[in-house]
Amino acid sequence: MPTNTDRWPRLLAGLRQRLRWLLHHVWSLSQPYGAYARLMRLDKPVGIWLLLWPTLWALWIAGAGHPSQRVFIVFVLGAIVVRSAGCIINDFADRHIDPHVRRTRGRPLATKEVSVPEAWILFVGLMLIALGLVLMMNPMTRWYAVGGALITVIYPFTKRFLSTPQFVLGIAFAWGVPMAFAAELGAVPRVGWLLFLATVIWGVIYDTEYAMVDREDDLRIGVRSTAILFADLDRVFVAGLQCMFFAALLLVGHSAELGPWYYAGLGLAALMSLYQQWLIRYREPQDCFDAFRNNAWLGSVVFGGIALNYVFGIS
Repeated sequence: MPTNTDRWPRLLAGLRQRLRWLLHHVWSLSQPYGAYARLMRLDKPVGIWLLLWPTLWALWIAGAGHPSQRVFIVFVLGAIVVRSAGCIINDFADRHIDPHVRRTRGRPLATKEVSVPEAWILFVGLMLIALGLVLMMNPMTRWYAVGGALITVIYPFTKRFLSTPQFVLGIAFAWGVPMAFAAELGAVPRVGWLLFLATVIWGVIYDTEYAMVDREDDLRIGVRSTAILFADLDRVFVAGLQCMFFAALLLVGHSAELGPWYYAGLGLAALMSLYQQWLIRYREPQDCFDAFRNNAWLGSVVFGGIALNYVFGIS
């Protein structure tokens, strides 16, 4: 006849078994949602920051340091939603290419963790959320949003026939700038288009650094990029684009009558660009990827300069 001493180990063993069963099933149920999050790149938020920073630059300049709270919330949420949707359409376009690229072979569509119909349902759902957000804005902003959506869908397919798809991505990531001015002011003034131009150039810079990571794989499978187009002059072209980027930002500062804090932010950002040049000097994939990621910090520094300019009001 079992004693109390024997009963407790059996109870504990049974509890451990049931707990393992429960954790196994919870983990199994969570796997598809984890794959969806990775499909939207929520585990890699650098793209959200690269989309969001120029939008915040524009909102702060358009609102003279005090943008509308409603517009701010809509644009922050919109950046997260649209970037997530853009990642899905990009992975759909590249679903037959990604398995052959070292960096991308683990993506959910490449591994078939997520099916194509599931990806499309998620994409449509995100675009409906984006539509709901943009309907809260004025008519001009809505029309700009239509253009931005078209560019987002077109970009992933340009790598098949265009040697400079990074320019298309630059336009896509800069599109929040005129939208922000339209939402805040009902118009896009000259300074808005200067900031848009600067952001397009910046997009080409960081996406060229990104493309340098995959250059060997892209050459092998026939995908085009500015990293391939520029070849051994890639660092020279990136440096030239960096100079153009800062020249455009200087014009933005002059047009918006920004003060010393803004130019101090640009100075620090310029040092970060030099650091990126140092990182890509040997064209090592991981160093090029680190240079790409460094741009999220560069964008924050530029925003810090803009914000502090309006906080302290020095001109």
